[in-house]
Formats: sequence, C-alpha cells, structure tokens
Amino acid sequence: MGKAASAEFAGTQNRAKRQFPPKGEPQITGINRIGLWSLYIKEIRRFLKVQTQTVWAPAVTTLLFLVIFTVALGREGRVVLGVPFGTFVAPGLIMMGMMQNAFANSSFSLLAGKMQGTIIDLLMPPISNAELMLGIVAAAVTRAVLVGGAVALAMWLYPGVDLHVAHPWAVIWFGLMGATMLALFGFLVSIWAEKFDHNSAISNFIVAPLSLLSGTFYVISNLSPFFQTISRANPFFYMISGFRFGFLGESDIGNTNTAVLGAAIGVGVLNVVLGLLTYAVLKSGWKLKS
Repeated sequence: MGKAASAEFAGTQNRAKRQFPPKGEPQITGINRIGLWSLYIKEIRRFLKVQTQTVWAPAVTTLLFLVIFTVALGREGRVVLGVPFGTFVAPGLIMMGMMQNAFANSSFSLLAGKMQGTIIDLLMPPISNAELMLGIVAAAVTRAVLVGGAVALAMWLYPGVDLHVAHPWAVIWFGLMGATMLALFGFLVSIWAEKFDHNSAISNFIVAPLSLLSGTFYVISNLSPFFQTISRANPFFYMISGFRFGFLGESDIGNTNTAVLGAAIGVGVLNVVLGLLTYAVLKSGWKLKS
C-alpha cells in the first residue's frame, strides 16, 4: 500500500511539473495584444471620463486665441501667405492644441502613479517596456486627434476662416508626427518628474514657449535673420509649418510637396530618435524601479 501511495504521489508531482512551467519563464511571447489593448483602453477611458476638461476645454481655449488674434491683427482685410489672417492662423492653432494636449496626457500617467503609489499597477502586469510606452503614447496621440477635431470643427464654424485641405498627406503626417513627438516627450518627462510642479515647469517654460514662438501667428520672414535662425532650430516650427502647408499649400518651409518632403522626413527621424531614447530610459528603470 505504501508503494502505491508513493507512486501516486510521484505521478501527481510529474503532472504538476508538466502543467506549471519553471519559475521566471515567460509564457507570453511576441506582442501581448490583450495587455497592450487593455492599457490603451484604460488610458482612453481615463481622459474621456473628464472629456469636458481634456477635449472640449482645450478647444474653447484655442478658439479664444483665434478670436483675440483675428480681432487684434486681422482687421482691414489683412492677408498672410495669400489668405485672410484667420485662415492663415487656424491650422497653426489646431496643431498647437494637438501637441500641447498630447504632452499633457502622456506626462500624467506615470507621474500620477508615482505620486499616488499606484505605479506598480503599470510595472507589474505582463507587458513589455515597449508595450507600456506604446500604449500610453498611442492614447496621448488619440487625445490629440480628438482635440484637433474639436478645434477644427469650432474654427470651421467661425466666420472668415476657410479650412480647405490642399494636401491631405501633409495634414495627416505632420499632425501625427507632432502629436507623437510631444507624447514621447511627455512620457519622458513623466519618468523624470517627481511631483506635479516638475511637470508644470516643463509645460510652462518649454512646451508653451516653443509652441507660441514657432510661427503659429506669423511668418518668420518678418523676423530678423538672427531670430529666423532660432525659429528654424525649433522642431515645433516644422510641425506647424508642415501642417499649415497641408491646408493652405503655402508655408514657411516651402510651397511644393518636394520642398516640404525634407521636413517631413526630418520630423520622422526626430521621432524615431526620441522614441529610442525614451525606450532606453524606461528600460533602465531610472526613477521607476530604483
């Protein structure tokens, strides 16, 4: 009887070994699609629960910029790049709203987790660093697109503004690249920041000035050569000018597809480099796992 019990026990252990893999051996190979999708939807639902604040309020704020500047600078039929001032400034305001809100969304998730002590909820699930970054950045880009659509709708209804699209590829490419660049930058800031004041400082002293001083309300040919050089060193300038080219067919960086193509490639390369840098910092665990 003892031998039978021992044999049965040994058989149970063997079956357990077959059913349960060794500790630490990953069971999800390739892309964890369910985990990635769950993180993306969680981030989408987070900002949609307060959509009045995260989508519609930025649209109203951006529309106020349009009202103020068209009233102050658009009088007496002022024309810029061959179009009325309101039509000229509208694409830049849409792009500015998209980029600022992409930054705001991606810079919140990790920082809020660190501040509230819930960062473990993002680091422990069986998703890779790349999937974590992709899910948060994709949600930030989604918010940027929603904000851009809301702003465009408001401006389409505004008298004196024509949002006719001349080059759809430029609108899509520069819109997505601008949102992605700020989403990646915001994600990197959320890793570095230790409190919301750090995040606000980056937003107020870097993101906002670069957005406003990027040719949103003017053409850089009106500036002195020194400030033109500074403007061309600003990556926001290429995003906004390329986006404007998509609507007007005219911009500070060129008036043909060929002329703008170089800027399109440049912003794509910039996003690849920024993405690799952000991934390397996230993978290192700096300020997250240490």
